[in-house]
Amino acid sequence: MAPVKTYIFFGLNVARILSIVSLLLVFASSIFVMVNDIEAVNSYESASQSNNATNVDLVSCDYIENSTVPNQLGGVFWAIVNRLLIIFQVVILIMSEVGWPMPLFDRFFPVLGSNFGLGALGIFQGFMGAAVLSQHVDDFTFVAAFFLFVVGCLNMLLGLIFRESAKERRSITSWRDGKRDVLPSHLPPVANLNRSGTCTSAESYTSTTVCDEKRDMSEFGVARGRAGYGFGRQGEKAAGMKGFLISKPLETLPRYAARPTSAPSASSRSSTPQPHFNSSDTAI
Repeated sequence: MAPVKTYIFFGLNVARILSIVSLLLVFASSIFVMVNDIEAVNSYESASQSNNATNVDLVSCDYIENSTVPNQLGGVFWAIVNRLLIIFQVVILIMSEVGWPMPLFDRFFPVLGSNFGLGALGIFQGFMGAAVLSQHVDDFTFVAAFFLFVVGCLNMLLGLIFRESAKERRSITSWRDGKRDVLPSHLPPVANLNRSGTCTSAESYTSTTVCDEKRDMSEFGVARGRAGYGFGRQGEKAAGMKGFLISKPLETLPRYAARPTSAPSASSRSSTPQPHFNSSDTAI
């Protein structure tokens, strides 16, 4: 049985494919509606110039016949701008779903970047679907907009469940890296049983320390047949040139040592009486 991570990966990628398909359908339907609106506007202009009574009634309608363009000041302009904005948003959302260029989204539009989930994407899709469904459109445009709205609701639900980890869980590169990390990609080096060689990874900590010491000694010229610098000024100078700093340790006393007492002053010495010895007149 496959792990749960596998089902989550394939489920999120199925939702991504549905999202891309719905966006492509809305892209195609927006172009189709825009072409129909332009043709309807041209027919409206030709009808308004004629003196037929039927055409006069059509001119007085709220919307231009067989179109989504309102019969008001600037109606044609705003209808075309609406379709162009929908097409632009669809292109941006498709690029976000594909993941290119993701650094651009992370910097300038982070809600569609890799650090955010699918909630913002679903909200944008729901807005576009509702905007198209709020108008009287043909069957193809209606189905495409309704499909986009349903997918937007699905993305909002997935965003609430997986939050910011949704895009990472469905990423193909992360999936490949996860499968690669299951087993080690290389084996540790085989231990060298020859004692005459240099230090190897199979030796103990003591031999590893000896190797480090030998390497440090070779850096200062000891192992190259030259005399060492010792612990004097030459050694300190050579260590400083290689980036090593030798600091003088602070003079401290152990915790069990007694504290030094203050030295007696000269006045206290002068006041101390000197001993006197009485000697006899005759020598012994």
